[in-house]
Amino acid sequence: MRLIIVSGLSGSGKSVALNVLEDLGYFCIDNIPVALVHSFVEEILPRQDPAYDFVALGLDARNVPDLVQLPQLIRELRSSGIACELIFLQADDDILLSRFSETRRKHPLTGRQLGLVEAIAAEKDLLSPIVDMADLIIDTSETNVYGLRDQIRERVGGREADSLSILVESFGYKHGLPAEADFVFDVRCLPNPYWEPSLRHLCGKDAPVKDFLKASPAVNDMIKDIVGFLGRWIPHYQNFQRPYLTIAIGCTGGQHRSVYIAEEVAATLTEKHGPVHVQHQELS
Repeated sequence: MRLIIVSGLSGSGKSVALNVLEDLGYFCIDNIPVALVHSFVEEILPRQDPAYDFVALGLDARNVPDLVQLPQLIRELRSSGIACELIFLQADDDILLSRFSETRRKHPLTGRQLGLVEAIAAEKDLLSPIVDMADLIIDTSETNVYGLRDQIRERVGGREADSLSILVESFGYKHGLPAEADFVFDVRCLPNPYWEPSLRHLCGKDAPVKDFLKASPAVNDMIKDIVGFLGRWIPHYQNFQRPYLTIAIGCTGGQHRSVYIAEEVAATLTEKHGPVHVQHQELS
């Protein structure tokens, strides 16, 4: 059985993630009490029913009384040999505030004499031990429903059992570091096509920008060094049975250098590690 626990901040897209998993053939239960998870697993395992080969459970701040037990529960499930993954969704505070204002939904903690701002802060504190255990963190601050659906389909639904799903993403430092990254490589020291007027409006996927960067020995050395580092350490992640690995490559604006290098690194990794997903935060 493959068991996925979906958790995260209210308003970050957990319902969307569960809906996508259900479309992918997962048996989904949202807001199951933590105390009942063990009983549920013990009930369905002996049946060997194909309907329960893939199960997804939504567990979040609505489970306030028992939520503190979740980290220990996950450790116990994993130690018993169950392939248990924890996916955590989050978003910036102002984005969450906007989403609650637009949908007029009630935050699960606002009933505890807390305003919306205080409820979001309290929920972050409540879930902090869980996010530390997450196999995959997805920040939906700049992601719409369709983008989130694609990420769940590609990274979660497309991952084979006992395999490592690798994502190489480009980003711009002026927009902030991606929270979900396992490795971050800074390429701001490289020649910048932005200062070439004819290249400024283009991106790292356009031929003139690629030619400009390809002609730089420093760019080629950077790609070689990044690939060499990852080539050494990815097997350790695989041996550690990590299901997801996110590699972030950043330049100033996330338009030129990071995009080109992310594409080149992903193409090289694909030769040895199978399909590698690529995402460009600032191009969307």
